[in-house]
Amino acid sequence: MKKFNITIIGLLILITEISVGQNPIIQTMYTGDPAPVVYNDTLFLYVGHDEDKNPLNSFLMREYSLFTTTDMVNWTAHKTPLKTSDFKWSAGDASAAQCIERNGKYYWYISSLNKTSPGVSVGVAVSDSPYGPFKDALGKALITNNMTTFGKHSWDDLDPTVMINDDGQAYLYWGNNACYWAKLNEDMTSLASPITALDIFDKSAFGPDFEEAPWVYKKNKTYYMIYASNVVESIHYTTSKSPEGPWNYGGLIMPHMGKSGSNHPGIIDYKGHSYFFYHNAALPDGGDFNRSVCVEEFKYNPDGSIPEMTMTDGITKGVGTLNPFKRTEAETIAWSEGLKLDENNEVGVYVTSIHNNDYIKVRDVDFGSNGVSKFEASVSSRYFGGEIEIHVDSLFGELVGTLKIPYIGDWDDWELLSTDIKNIKGVHDLYFVFKGREPHVLFNFDYWKFSK
Repeated sequence: MKKFNITIIGLLILITEISVGQNPIIQTMYTGDPAPVVYNDTLFLYVGHDEDKNPLNSFLMREYSLFTTTDMVNWTAHKTPLKTSDFKWSAGDASAAQCIERNGKYYWYISSLNKTSPGVSVGVAVSDSPYGPFKDALGKALITNNMTTFGKHSWDDLDPTVMINDDGQAYLYWGNNACYWAKLNEDMTSLASPITALDIFDKSAFGPDFEEAPWVYKKNKTYYMIYASNVVESIHYTTSKSPEGPWNYGGLIMPHMGKSGSNHPGIIDYKGHSYFFYHNAALPDGGDFNRSVCVEEFKYNPDGSIPEMTMTDGITKGVGTLNPFKRTEAETIAWSEGLKLDENNEVGVYVTSIHNNDYIKVRDVDFGSNGVSKFEASVSSRYFGGEIEIHVDSLFGELVGTLKIPYIGDWDDWELLSTDIKNIKGVHDLYFVFKGREPHVLFNFDYWKFSK
């Protein structure tokens, strides 16, 4: 009977692991309002960070986070690139934002409550790198609520999106229960035209409703505006032959699903594939104010229309592999359980809050034909340390090595440890399973690397 119970428990854990899939793509924190963009060979994903502990029935977002990928299945966290406190005019409440490159500089458009002018304002930050740090480009808001009059409420200047047309003209769009647009000058920090309000009540343009969260881009000869509709939000789109309209309603992309009443879209092409980003509330304790960014791969219909989608387990096939012989940050994760991220000036971002049986999954790791013999990791431990078990292909797959981590010192005392492992060849998923004394935090984990 005891053996039977153990078998059933193992089977249930295995079923849970299989059903986890790839969505939400970030599990170490709550994230919302995805804004993907491609620079060179890397996809950058800028998101809002929903705080774990927030006031009842309200958003609490004080900063934005950045994740990157080159394969669409493993996502690397980076140091916090921008906070609302970087804008001296901001009252501290972040909302959706988007970053774009022009002439070697990176411009990040955000919206936030304004403590010097009533209501919500749109601001812009600038950096010499897509990784940041970003700083307020103007020292004041670019758009304040007294500049927009279509919406009679004070929060109609939400959710900016920006695109640069083929002729070099940049356009800014934004709005909540209003949809505004204006041209930007080449400096990307000043308006080049009056602000225009679109008629969101025109059903031929916006269908059942325009609520917020516009996302504008061009594909082939068509301009697409993706947006959230209705108070409990679904995602729709409209198209045009010009960035200035007129717009023609295209249809529903994603109906309301899950526990989050809001949604925010972002669509991008990367390595010959098309991806739709959105958020739900699928993480444990998720809800309206603790959201989770997800992604779906899709194909446009032959006429250029966007198919209707539902929430799935996510990306089943990546667009690249991971090289284990280069230093890989521990915060490069396909899936994880029980972990958090932290950062400091010494090592940048690292994995923390590691407890017994927590784990990290890394997908599509290519060990080549010669295989490996050694594994090393940079770690710190203050209490009793623990172990990193290395399994291949599943959480209960072959154990190819165990790295023992002793007491090292304080949390900021990092040490590079190594261990011999069984030879691995070809492409595999890796599982770093953490073991140690409960209920203590075991250790912190900065980066890892295999040797041939």
